[in-house]
Amino acid sequence: MSKKTNKGHRLSAVRRADPWFERETQKYGTPLPSREYVEQILAREGVPMRFDELCKALDIAAGEREFFLRRLHAMLREGQVLLNRRDAWLLPDKANLIAGSVEGHKDGFGFLRRDDGGDDIYLEPKEMRGVLHGDRVMVRIAGVDRRGRPEGKIVEVLERVNSRIVGRVLDEHGVRVVAPENKRLAQDILVAPGGKRANAGQVVTVELISQPSKTARPVGRIVEVLGNYADPGMEIEIALRKHELPFEFSAAARAQARKIPDEVKRKDRAGRVDITELPLVTIDGDTARDFDDAVYCERRGKGWRLLVAIADVSHYVTAGSPLDVDARERGNSVYFPRRVIPMLPEKLSNGLCSLNPGVERLCMVADMSISPRGEIGEYRFYPAVMFSHARLTYDRVAAALYDGDREARKALKPLLPHLQELDRLFRALLTARARRGAIDFETTETRMEFDEQGKIARIVPEVRNDAHRLIEECMLAANVCASDFLQTHKHPALYRIHEGPTPEKLEKLRGFLGEFGLALGGGEAPTAKDYAALLDKTKTRPDAQLLQTVMLRSLRQAVYSPDNVGHFGLAYDAYTHFTSPIRRYPDLLVHRAIKAVLEGKHYNPGDWAQIGMTCSATERRADDATRDVVAWLKCYYMRDRVGEAFSGSVSVVVPFGLFVALDDIFIEGLVHISDLGSDYFHYDEARNELTGERTGVRYRLSDRVRVQLIRADLETSRIDFRLLDEDEAKKPARKTGGRKRRG
Repeated sequence: MSKKTNKGHRLSAVRRADPWFERETQKYGTPLPSREYVEQILAREGVPMRFDELCKALDIAAGEREFFLRRLHAMLREGQVLLNRRDAWLLPDKANLIAGSVEGHKDGFGFLRRDDGGDDIYLEPKEMRGVLHGDRVMVRIAGVDRRGRPEGKIVEVLERVNSRIVGRVLDEHGVRVVAPENKRLAQDILVAPGGKRANAGQVVTVELISQPSKTARPVGRIVEVLGNYADPGMEIEIALRKHELPFEFSAAARAQARKIPDEVKRKDRAGRVDITELPLVTIDGDTARDFDDAVYCERRGKGWRLLVAIADVSHYVTAGSPLDVDARERGNSVYFPRRVIPMLPEKLSNGLCSLNPGVERLCMVADMSISPRGEIGEYRFYPAVMFSHARLTYDRVAAALYDGDREARKALKPLLPHLQELDRLFRALLTARARRGAIDFETTETRMEFDEQGKIARIVPEVRNDAHRLIEECMLAANVCASDFLQTHKHPALYRIHEGPTPEKLEKLRGFLGEFGLALGGGEAPTAKDYAALLDKTKTRPDAQLLQTVMLRSLRQAVYSPDNVGHFGLAYDAYTHFTSPIRRYPDLLVHRAIKAVLEGKHYNPGDWAQIGMTCSATERRADDATRDVVAWLKCYYMRDRVGEAFSGSVSVVVPFGLFVALDDIFIEGLVHISDLGSDYFHYDEARNELTGERTGVRYRLSDRVRVQLIRADLETSRIDFRLLDEDEAKKPARKTGGRKRRG
């Protein structure tokens, strides 16, 4: 018997033959043919099909055709189908077409990043004239270029992704154009009349009114004038628009935030455990303003009871609400030097959801029993109401616990016994970490100090003390319990996964280590413990930094995924993020999932895999934007030091030269291969080195060098050095630290 949809149309046998019919029925009240079934029908027919023919083949009713056409266009945008010039639908594979995204290059050429994960396809400058970086296209392989790479011809533009572009106004022989800040957008944009007025050299945002074609440049209208290039804070304004970071909350989200109370209401306490009497404290950096987590520890038998209380953001930011929609779009807070773009409005992030001292706050608690060996035993999660007894900093806690500072100990006297117990627990957790074999790479974090004009006055190292590590171990314990809780109850979640090295990277790493007479254990499947053992073995060597850098680069990037494959670096079989829901959207989802399990319900935010990819992408977007801002500030910092000599170490070796990290001021710049000397230099990726063909001179990671600053280009945020010869290198480096910057 045929099934009747909620629109009265009886589904025929053709429609019910869809192998994915049940899935579509669960997702939609009126199920359309699945995407896979559409592809199946097109493959079976073997010829391009016009819309009417496809509707007939799939028994699409008249009232469904508009919705079915939307589905086809969604498939078109994702490269699953193609619409030819006869308005007929076909499968790209049948036409030998490949879908993907355009990756532009500043020199005018580009590549197709294929959706199927295959090798990139080269796009010559002529092909790139009609598209911009990021556009989705269909490409046909047209041959190979002179380097043997597959070369493509763009057949169809599936989707234009650039609507607004930030750049600088230039006058070219009386023609006004905007040069994009994103150098992957290699085409200048012609300025159309009717927009806002801007002077040459000013930074503006243009809205495209005409996309590029093979015969015409893109045209845009100026809709926003940001100011002059060197204005304080301009680097952040540019980065926000260049990376399309949402920085203004929607009107609906602002309205919802206004309705949220300033303090915890009595009704919100219902059904929660009251832990206000426990001396929970927050321990964060000096400049922190949003406090996600508070901790408390007490002795229990020979072990400990650890409470990690996390701000209950999910109580106020409900699924599908305007605040939730904005938070999902942002994915995370973005921390620029001197400015934060929060995931949630300040009323929540620094107010009601922040575990500020001296006020009651709603929280979700991970209540754990931990053995003397640092192993987590029983644990439970529950909603609670808490009261932070102090806002502590890493430096204050370290001074009291580790430095024996009398004033610090006196100031923290009422809390000191609890902090000392917390430290004893921390030592046990550290022992368990070593036993587990987690990798602990030593890296140097830096902090920028600014002058009155908002530019860098100096760059100083951030010393990571044991108070940082103490809090980190507490958060790791809570995150592990969260992942175990959801796994045990078979509830979907976003895991923080970190895979080990690929076979190709592992082979290169082993080849590199062999040059030093070293070997990584574990055979074809090394574990984190194998990495940790080698790091420990080499930490006293003079080339320890080189070896650590190469080992770190052999690992893959951590991402969010519903498919748990464990966390290689931390040596956990399952790991998720639970402890920062104010600033990370995946943590908010995990809170909702835990609450759903506690209430005997099921939380479904949609496609977990897609959400994981989106959250991973927003994380990378934030990193890229922050990197851009830091690079520009460093370039500004160095621009009046041209001609000075510095000492440093080779930090990266690439085919076109060496990146050198300067001592003490934590800035990197490029020594181009043409500045290495009168020789042909060849790049050896496995050995991370450049070798002179005639002289045999080698440059590799961690080599000590003396360089001279020859350029600090604000337009490209590029710092260039040249190597000094032996006589020049004998001259002492000029002192650079702590010098006052000009405005």
